[in-house]
Amino acid sequence: MKRVFVTGASSGIGLAIAKSLVTQGHEVWGTSRNLDRIPKMPRWHAVRLDLTDPLSIEEAFNAALTEAGYFDVLINNAGAGHFGAAELLSTETIASQFQVLVFGQIQLMQLALHHMQARGEGLIINVTSLASRLPVPFMAAYNAAKAALASFTMSVQLELGNSRVYVVDLQPGDICTEFNEGVIKSTMADRRYDAKVARTWEVVERNMKKAPPPDLVTRHVLKLIDADRPPPRITVGDLFQSKMAPLIFRFLPQRVRLWGLKRYYDI
Repeated sequence: MKRVFVTGASSGIGLAIAKSLVTQGHEVWGTSRNLDRIPKMPRWHAVRLDLTDPLSIEEAFNAALTEAGYFDVLINNAGAGHFGAAELLSTETIASQFQVLVFGQIQLMQLALHHMQARGEGLIINVTSLASRLPVPFMAAYNAAKAALASFTMSVQLELGNSRVYVVDLQPGDICTEFNEGVIKSTMADRRYDAKVARTWEVVERNMKKAPPPDLVTRHVLKLIDADRPPPRITVGDLFQSKMAPLIFRFLPQRVRLWGLKRYYDI
């Protein structure tokens, strides 16, 4: 039985992970800004946490740690998205995306690392995104934030060396959840971008509807938790997004990568 701290546990991938962990006999501290959205289940402890507030992050993790005694696993999963032209993004929007997707996650990772290093073991799973390598048009702040967290994760992996504390970069492609429903769309109209924005969103919505369910991610998470030496990075999604596209793009020049992504999103 592992003691697991999971952020964003009230919906989507985080909810699926938390439910599966509890079903498997693990004990979960699952977070949400709204505790009413957390299911009431045995071995599931609801934790209020707001990633936009550094004080909330510290207080929530430390309170949960006091209750749990220790954590075997931290799963940094919570997230949010913004959709709109990069040229028109406000500084506040970019800062908000980075606070939720980078700074808040890093703060939790540092808190967990300090605790796990003292114990001599532990696992941190940072749920970044395949968008960190294959960016989605009109989600520049989201793409950049996920890439930043992926890079920070790799830096920590280097610094930990042969430690028994492992950090994994889990990069999902499109997974069929309610994520798009929570994406904040820019209300600023601009005739230079409007048609491209509309076409891109159609592709994003279509891909989401036919994407694999979050249970696919859950199965990989359970394998990571049980692994003696978990891999430093895994991609999860359909065959093309998670395996073929990253492999192909690795060997293509940037001009061809851009051409391919433009064709993919019909822009």
